[in-house]
Amino acid sequence: MSAPDGSPVGAERSIGQLFASATTEMSALVHDEIALAKAQLKQDVKRGAVGGGAFAAAGAVLIFSLPMLNFALAYGIRTWSHWNLAICFVLSFAANVLVAAVLALIGVVFAKKAKQGQGPQKVAASVKETAGILQNAKPHPRPERVEDTVKAVARSSS
Repeated sequence: MSAPDGSPVGAERSIGQLFASATTEMSALVHDEIALAKAQLKQDVKRGAVGGGAFAAAGAVLIFSLPMLNFALAYGIRTWSHWNLAICFVLSFAANVLVAAVLALIGVVFAKKAKQGQGPQKVAASVKETAGILQNAKPHPRPERVEDTVKAVARSSS
C-alpha cells in the first residue's frame, strides 16, 4: 500500500512531500465541493423548471381547451339534464377552471420545493467550516536550535 504521492505508508516523508500531499488533497476537496454545489443547484433548477412547466401547462389547458371542451361539455350536459343551454356552458367553463386550478396547484408545490432547496447553501456552509478549521490549525512546535533538530531527527530514525 502506498500514500497518494507514491511513497510507502509508514515511511518518513519530507516536509515538501507532506505539503504537496496536503495541497493535492485540499485541491481535491475544493473540486469535490464545487461539483456537489453544481449537482445540487442543477436539481433545484430542475424542480423550478417542472414547476414553471406545470404553470405553463395550466395556462395552455385553460386557453386551448375552452372552446372545444365548452361546446362538447355544454351540449352533453344539455342532453343529459335538459337544462337551459347557457347554464350548461357556465358549468362547462367551471369544469375547465377546476382543471386549470389543479395544474396550478401542482405548479405551486414544485415551485415551493425548488425554493426550499438548500443545496448551494449547505455546500457554502461546509466550505466555510473547512476554511475555519484550516485557519485555526496550528503547526507542530519546531525546535529552536540546531542541536535540538539533530536530536529530534536522531530520535525519529531510531
